[in-house]
Amino acid sequence: MNPSPSDTLFYPSDAVPYRPGGDSYPLGAAPFVSYRPANRARRLASTAGALSCAMEWSPERKRSAYMEWAKLSSAARFNLATSGLTNVTMPEFPVRVEDLEITGGGYGYAPLLERIARQSGAPVESIVTAAGTSMANHLALAALLEPGDEVVLEEPTYGLLLDVLNYLGARVRRVARRFENDFAISLGEMEAAIAVAPATRLVVLSNLHNPSGALIPAETLRAIGELAARVGARVLVDEVYLEMLFDSAAPFSFSLGKNFVVTTSLTKAYGLSGLRCGWILAEPELARRMWRLNDLFAATPAHPAERMSVIAFDHLAQFRERARTLLRANRKLLDEFLDSREDLECFRPPAGSVAFPRLTSGDTAAFVRLLREKYETSVVPGEFFEAPRHFRLGIGGETSTLREGLARLGAALDEFSR
Repeated sequence: MNPSPSDTLFYPSDAVPYRPGGDSYPLGAAPFVSYRPANRARRLASTAGALSCAMEWSPERKRSAYMEWAKLSSAARFNLATSGLTNVTMPEFPVRVEDLEITGGGYGYAPLLERIARQSGAPVESIVTAAGTSMANHLALAALLEPGDEVVLEEPTYGLLLDVLNYLGARVRRVARRFENDFAISLGEMEAAIAVAPATRLVVLSNLHNPSGALIPAETLRAIGELAARVGARVLVDEVYLEMLFDSAAPFSFSLGKNFVVTTSLTKAYGLSGLRCGWILAEPELARRMWRLNDLFAATPAHPAERMSVIAFDHLAQFRERARTLLRANRKLLDEFLDSREDLECFRPPAGSVAFPRLTSGDTAAFVRLLREKYETSVVPGEFFEAPRHFRLGIGGETSTLREGLARLGAALDEFSR
């Protein structure tokens, strides 16, 4: 016999807290007893269906091959695998010991929420902080989805996004972002993917695109939002690289429609990865649900990092200029290198800290091994982005490191082509 909603524990993304007998509490005020699904008739037909979906999970869904590679195998004397800016050092960071406290608490540190609101233009009630964009993505996806929910995801994509969707038991459909089309999104293909299943729950994108750096313009984002809204779906946009446009006119998506959810952080554009200052922008009711769900994941954040993040926001112009200067010099080196190579094809993004070239011939995986083992230089194999002919190249490191790394990349290409 299938259990009834009143005696089953659920974790739905649009749940209504209730107590036995069916009396609902205002969200956020209820004691934790159980949850009943609200307005989910379009979802799984029964609890048995949910259990069947859960039984298909395997241990491989509880890990990320890309993150394991990044932590265990990406290190090299000349590391061109890193996608963010070279890290700010302590002497560069304007902090005093007396600015810090060990312990905080509650749902967000008010001074940090205020800084994020000022930076993003979103109200404080729409902000949820998280440990970097990776945790922001995980938290947002976990709040929005249940096992079996239909999701449309760009391809190629950042490996961890697909890993989390698989871990959560989502049914994932893909929309191609093709090299031949400069990794642009076809609205026709997006409409078809959303319409395949009327129960599409979510569209997931990155802007700037990871791994190619391609920009999705505001008019395309707005159109995608309208397509999603027709079936009651939301659009999640990972904007962690968008700050690298260094332009207030960048197509930040939160203001484009109520069904947009945004994730981002200070980690990539400013060289402040160690602060783990990430956040989500969402409608206030959804944001409240995310705060409550985060109690299961992170409980209380590291308060010294929250305080240092406030300091970072207060000096963001300094870190922005540092990033702008570094990327301007490094992009010139990259362009000169690509101009000199006939054995690479590469879409050149308008901004950002990554490029996604592909070999014109040969086994890219073998080339990446040669590059690392003989030439002490690392890039990210394209297999982690479902594009095995490509590799991702980061240009956010020190200029001297990039210059020598590109020279070694060229030498490895010369050897590989012989």
